[in-house]
Amino acid sequence: MLNPNVPIPLYRQLADQIADGIRNGTYRPGSCIPSEPKLVAEHGLGRPTVRQAIDLLVRRGLLTRKRGSGTYVCDPQQEVDLFSLDGTSASFAKTGVSVDTRILSPVTLKRVTGQGDNPFSDQHAYTFYRLTRVAGAPVLVENIYLHATLFAGIDQMDLGGKSLSAIAEKTYYLRPTGGKQSFSVSYPDDHIAGHLGVSAKTPLLMVKRWLHFPQTANGVYAILWCRTDQFVFSQTIGGTGYA
Repeated sequence: MLNPNVPIPLYRQLADQIADGIRNGTYRPGSCIPSEPKLVAEHGLGRPTVRQAIDLLVRRGLLTRKRGSGTYVCDPQQEVDLFSLDGTSASFAKTGVSVDTRILSPVTLKRVTGQGDNPFSDQHAYTFYRLTRVAGAPVLVENIYLHATLFAGIDQMDLGGKSLSAIAEKTYYLRPTGGKQSFSVSYPDDHIAGHLGVSAKTPLLMVKRWLHFPQTANGVYAILWCRTDQFVFSQTIGGTGYA
């Protein structure tokens, strides 16, 4: 039920309600959702508010309009782990082993300086460190940078143990459309080495990741340090997934 007394706009509430219906199977792929007049009558909203909610879900790729016919639920999009905010951690979870993530530093909005590869260099961005443990062993540390406008207010959220991709999609209506990764072998600083339980002389796989969104290129930048003594990290050629 929509609540006009909360700070979330009514069109967002309606969009969330329809999206939940798509996720739980109330509206199945290929089916037509209720018409705009029916949604107006059912929720007591104005036509522009209903249209704004549907427009939002069309932009998210959940709905598609067919002229003269109605608005239909899209077929599920194929997930591409390469462009997921949680791709590496999620792939561990698929193996069936226990996975936990921990935020190592508070999410902070700050000006980025002295990083040539960082697309936020000389700009403000939200940044924090995150540690992933697999079966109790530390295997991955990420230094994540988020676009200050796209992710406004994320420093007020508790991100511990939560999916960044789920937060990005549900709260900010963001899904990556592309990106790139670079790979190298590097030696960690004492901070990274300490969290991964290795010495500063231990070579680690370092991955730099840029993610693009419809609203802007390079909406997310991350540096990952990966221990490879217990797990093999791979990427499928063609961008169909990675572990």
